[in-house]
Amino acid sequence: MKIASPIYVIGHVNPDTDSIASAMGYAWLLRERDGADTVAARAGAYNPQTVWVLKYLGMEGPMLLTDASPRFESVMRRYDTTTPERPLREAWAISARTGGIAPILNPDGTPFGLVTGRSLFNFLSHLVGPHIKQQDLKLNDFLEMPCKDAADINVARFQASTRIRDVINRILREEGDEFWVLDENGFYAGICRQRDLLNPPRLRIIMVDHNEPGQALGSLEEAELLEILDHHRLGNPSTHMPIKFTVDVVGSTSTLVSEQIADAGLSAPPAIAGMLLAGLLSDTLILTSPTTTNRDKDAAERLGRWAFAAGSKLSGETIKSFGDKVVSAGAGLAARAPREIVITDMKIYNGGGLQFSISQAEVNNLYEVSEHLEKLTQALNDLRVSRGLDFSMLMVTDVVRGSSRLLISNPPAVLSDLPYPPQNDGTRQAEGVVSRKKQLLPVVLGLLEA
Repeated sequence: MKIASPIYVIGHVNPDTDSIASAMGYAWLLRERDGADTVAARAGAYNPQTVWVLKYLGMEGPMLLTDASPRFESVMRRYDTTTPERPLREAWAISARTGGIAPILNPDGTPFGLVTGRSLFNFLSHLVGPHIKQQDLKLNDFLEMPCKDAADINVARFQASTRIRDVINRILREEGDEFWVLDENGFYAGICRQRDLLNPPRLRIIMVDHNEPGQALGSLEEAELLEILDHHRLGNPSTHMPIKFTVDVVGSTSTLVSEQIADAGLSAPPAIAGMLLAGLLSDTLILTSPTTTNRDKDAAERLGRWAFAAGSKLSGETIKSFGDKVVSAGAGLAARAPREIVITDMKIYNGGGLQFSISQAEVNNLYEVSEHLEKLTQALNDLRVSRGLDFSMLMVTDVVRGSSRLLISNPPAVLSDLPYPPQNDGTRQAEGVVSRKKQLLPVVLGLLEA
């Protein structure tokens, strides 16, 4: 019986703390509540804030999963093996258990060849010739011959991490039906059959904190999408089957996860609760963002009760003290390279026939922008060109005073009507604007699609 593959709970590319936290929290809930085999995953590198939170809580973050395309490791079987000098009867015994395959390995663990039904027939034909005679060969003598004599040594080899679709044409051209699968060091990892490669199992995916294909891990169309849990605008991908789809008007996906935990009659462990609280406080700027709802405030209180329990790493913290640390950990331009700043929290959108990006960076004072403006502008231009975008924006947000400064690379003429006063340095001052999702994006889309 084939064992079902795990379910990967994963956030968007360029993940922020809410994306990481909601993946970890929802994966925990599905395991605890439903007994599901879930794995928290991420589609990109951590930002500095998330790195700090994970370290502060003493937690290991989600695994990196950037592409949903099936790989050789998803279809390989690690069969029993023998060595070239061992008698053929050992390979015969292995093949009887594996459906006709016996991997022969060198003493150092590298592949030598495969004993298969085809290789045995070819070897036997060579021994007895075209006209077999009863006295030519005895079965016992045949089985005592070394495995190396009957092994096919011209078997194609593939890395376990190789995408199947990238080599499918080569697979179809191969004479044999079985192939070596090797690890990154060239050692035996398993065997795969052509029939399994032609119809590989799809990765099972749950998307959190996003629902737009452009923000998802690569090759999403090759995955089996099971569920979406999010708090952003709709940009949902197509699916093969109906799925559970939850998009709600709250300040963070961590809020939605915490509500489901409470509805199940559970309480999250302090570390998971602390992670979810960090995601919530980051996305809502410690409950001050215009995206903040009463449900976010209730969720923060609930998560704080679980996270600040006596004996936990956060014992003695308050929502305000913990929130200040979380927000400060992600603020500032000096500690990061300009390219990292424009890429770390970047999302791509489509509107009015144009494709564009909006990145967001947090600072404690907008005076930082002037100091780094030239390099940030160049990095933003490079991002636009490398991604083939029509224009790109960087939203630098003062988390203390609640305002932002906008940098725009190659702005279309219509954006001259943005309601944010242009500055002498070419930026725009967006007073009171702190939310990309709820404040800036609707204005930009409104102008593009007018």
